Amino acid sequence: MKGSLQAYKDVIKSPGASSLLLAVVPPRIAYGMITLSIYFKVQRETGSIATAGLATGLCALFGALTTGLRGLAVDRFGIIWPLRIMVPLYSASIVALSLVSERNAMILLAALNGLLAPPINLSIRPLWKFTVAADRLRTAYALDASSMRAVAVFAPVLATTLSLSVGPNFALRVCALLMILGALLMAPIHQVKNWQPEPKEVGELPIWRVRGFQILILEAIVIGFGRGAFEIGIPATGTLAGVPGRVGTVLAIMAAMYVVGGLVAGAMSRKISALRAYRSNYLIWALAAVPLAFTNMDWSIMIAVAIIGFFGGAGQVFYWEITEAIRPKGTAVQTIAWLWAVEGTAAALGIALGGYLAEHFSPRYSLAIMSFSLFVGLLVITLGRRHLKAANRIVESGDETTPPDPAKPM
Repeated sequence: MKGSLQAYKDVIKSPGASSLLLAVVPPRIAYGMITLSIYFKVQRETGSIATAGLATGLCALFGALTTGLRGLAVDRFGIIWPLRIMVPLYSASIVALSLVSERNAMILLAALNGLLAPPINLSIRPLWKFTVAADRLRTAYALDASSMRAVAVFAPVLATTLSLSVGPNFALRVCALLMILGALLMAPIHQVKNWQPEPKEVGELPIWRVRGFQILILEAIVIGFGRGAFEIGIPATGTLAGVPGRVGTVLAIMAAMYVVGGLVAGAMSRKISALRAYRSNYLIWALAAVPLAFTNMDWSIMIAVAIIGFFGGAGQVFYWEITEAIRPKGTAVQTIAWLWAVEGTAAALGIALGGYLAEHFSPRYSLAIMSFSLFVGLLVITLGRRHLKAANRIVESGDETTPPDPAKPM
């Protein structure tokens, strides 16, 4: 226990670490608020839930489809210039949305908002390599991932409170202000100012031809689809059971346990490789999800999502380590960006199918897709593990932070 706490203390004391963690809180709150803020804005102006759903869906879809391109821009031009361009445009699109009330204009601005989302979360992850020692990278990833999830619990509540008590226009403007504040806090941080895109080496494979990356893309499709079905299955279960008020509680429990799981994973011994830890965690994660489709909107589903959230949070930490190990040089940001883009797009398809199954059959089928997808994802990782062997090494305190380049042909 003492060693675990020391790992976190070492990360926090690393020069610039606390500044990074604090600077990204405002924009992460904005990211977490924007969906519900748009929803309440469009629903209030049009009186249509369907139109509000269309606007938020387009925002999410355009955001997912262009995530890879934003990551590519950071890898090519660095962090500062993409943020200088996209943060003002993003904030302006939010303010513009708050000022209009015409249906088509709101839908267009919501889609534009997703298109212009600044790559702040994408930009922070590679900075940890230059902030902490190699044997503390797992702990740094755990803190970062837990911060993202903790904000994800608080931000929707804030968006709902502001939208219903003051008004959705005010909530939208708060989102714009938080994004600008985050950019201003990040600008003077040493790592942000001085981070330079990695030079690509002659003869290395393009990222899409790296076998390890292809394995992770396939897994992202499977897990994204399952996540989407889950995201619609939970509220559908609550609605059909006549207790929609419990949906928020269920999702909050899952998010809280996600944070706990991430922190526990970050404190794990470095004597186990990221790939081995990921596969072991994956197996328990998949088994824990088996009862999900058989639960009801009571204590049974709360226990199920708590366990799923715990191992999902732990897996995220090891996943980030794996992506860092298998990526080619010069792709520090776009690797995770393309994975998020693919997973987000697959999630949109999962939401569509899950919604259809929930409405015409039962939300249990939507939840079953989530459980099934975890076993398929585990199978993908297991069968493709030899292509992920760069993540199967033990990182010691004296190791260089940057692992050997797996994209360089032997």
